[in-house]
Parts: sequence; structure tokens; C-alpha cells
Amino acid sequence: MDKTFATAADAVADIPAGASLAVGGFGLSGVPIVTIRALLARGVGDLEVVSNNCGVDGWGLGELLAAGRIRRVIASYIGENKEFARQYLGGEVEVELTPQGTLAERLRAGGVGIPAFYTATGAGTAVSEGGMPLRYAVDGSVALASEPKELRPFDAFGRTREYVLERAISTDYGLVRAAVGDRHGNLRFEKSTRNFNPLAGMAGRVTIAEVDELVEPGVLGPDDIHLPGIYVDRLVVLTPEEAAELPIEKTTVRARPGASAEPATPGFSAAEAGRDEIEGAR
Repeated sequence: MDKTFATAADAVADIPAGASLAVGGFGLSGVPIVTIRALLARGVGDLEVVSNNCGVDGWGLGELLAAGRIRRVIASYIGENKEFARQYLGGEVEVELTPQGTLAERLRAGGVGIPAFYTATGAGTAVSEGGMPLRYAVDGSVALASEPKELRPFDAFGRTREYVLERAISTDYGLVRAAVGDRHGNLRFEKSTRNFNPLAGMAGRVTIAEVDELVEPGVLGPDDIHLPGIYVDRLVVLTPEEAAELPIEKTTVRARPGASAEPATPGFSAAEAGRDEIEGAR
């Protein structure tokens, strides 16, 4: 029942080229960066990634993307990842954009054995009607477009409307980042890092979790467990240095209320005055 691995490299050693991965995180919050870098070091490519987004330029899944290791992405948005946008528009990577809530439910459904479900989200749009570009050609034309999805009317919630059939997602592996885990694989996520992590962990047939802190079984109470160990197969315990790498995607600062517009001390700026807000955002 002890699911700990000595290193992230050991935990990802059997992930082959062409594997599908469900990866937790939202922007830079809760990203399993150590596991991603171990996979990058292995040199495997042709990967299919399912995640809320594909990281940012130079960090998270953006590192795998920049190295040309990702073939296909299922995500809810491209965001401000310029390399992701460049590869998509240049025909280097296939992208299936999915409404965020639908993506979350598709992962959850895959984790609990529900093959498909109906949702009103996207009905009557390109999501259901098809034609969304999945892959572009080098000349900018659409090389591959999405197919129409099944629509069905339901009388629900006091009205009749059409719902679109969405299929569940399950992947070969799940990669997640948790604050605390026990040796049986039970995980607790910290605040907003909970995001897509439990869902990615549920959807992976083999799930690898990197954790900031390892505790013994029984330390985590039932109400403290956000993802049961039944979904987790491998644990990697991060070093303090690895756990502390928590970059901020967008840094915004403001002067403290009542502070002078001019620095009170030479070299002390308004940005520094708001440093405590930045630290709080971590």
C-alpha cells in the first residue's frame, strides 16, 4: 500500500511516446511541474494532453510544448501562451477547445465510469454543429475540423431545450500536484490548487501525484481528503526547494492605503510597498 516512489524520474519511467495525459492545474496554480520536467527529461513525444490550458511560455506544460513533445491538446482556452497559439495556427499541434465546465465534467465522468452525458452548454453553437478548427494547414487553411455532435431535446427545469452529447475523457496517465498526501495515495489540495487536479487524477488510468508533504495513513481525516487513494497509483515527495517554486502568472501591486506617492526611503518603491500582497498571492 506504500505508493511512494524515490524520484519523479522513477514515477514516469514507463510513460511511452504517444501516451495521453490528464494534467492538473489552472494557469500556474497547482501545476505538477516536477513530474512534467521528469517527463521532458525522458525525451518522449507525440503526447496527447488534456488540461484546462497548456501552461504558459516557458513553464508548466509550456515546457513540453516548446520542446515539440505534444501532438494534441484538449483544453478550454489557449490563454496568453504565445508558443501554444503559434503552434496551433501553424498546424504543428491539434487543439480541441472545450467549454471549461464541460471539460471538467468530461474528466469527472471518465473517472467514475460514465461514458457520456448531455449538457446544454454549447448546444446550437459550433461546439455542437461542428466546424471548429482542430488543426490548421501551413497555409492557414483548416486541415481538420470538428464533427457535429448529437443533439437531443429534453423537457427539464420547466422548459424544453436541446442538449448536446459530450463524451467522457479517460487517459493513460494522470499528473497532479497536491499539498499533502499519505502513503496510501489520499490527497489534500491547497485552496485554488484544487482546480482541475482531482478531476485529472480521477481520469487517469495510472495517476502520479507529486506532494509537498508526505504523512502517514490516518493523519488526514476523511473530511480533509479531496482525492481518495483509490485514484492514485504513485506518489513523489518534493524537496523544499521544489515545493517552493511557485511563480506568479500576473503580478499586480498597489500602494498601501495612506502611503505617500513618493517613496519614504530612497530606493523603496510603491511596488515594494505592495510586496506583502504578492507574497499573499503565493
